[in-house]
Amino acid sequence: MNNLTVLFICTHNSARSQIAEGYLMDRYGDRYIGYSAGTEVTRVHPLAIEVMREIGIDISGQRSKPLLEFFDTDIDIVVTVCDGAKAVCPLFPGARRTIHQGFTDPSLSMGSDEEQLAIFRIVRDEITQWIDENVNPCGALAW
Repeated sequence: MNNLTVLFICTHNSARSQIAEGYLMDRYGDRYIGYSAGTEVTRVHPLAIEVMREIGIDISGQRSKPLLEFFDTDIDIVVTVCDGAKAVCPLFPGARRTIHQGFTDPSLSMGSDEEQLAIFRIVRDEITQWIDENVNPCGALAW
């Protein structure tokens, strides 16, 4: 059986979708192939890299990617992780399923460095918990 491909989409492909891609590949890469993209690409947020490093996952080599990069890629599951991406997400004709699961944008957090880091940790934990709850251990289409 081939690994299922999952594309996580958010607006800037800087935090939420990057966290999801990195976590899926690290924890479930034997059954799933994770990708991420944005409707308006920027860069991977340094605090996203930091909070993932805290749980032993290095996403520093990931880059922000435009949706266009995946139009010719076979995608099984598309997951929009913010309302903005859901509103403008193009159809992926080959995708078996499109899911929306919104998460707070941690890059909009204000306050001290430690307060911003705390928000990134909360969002990371919400995303990783959602993935853990929805991944099928057999690698079948769980979502």
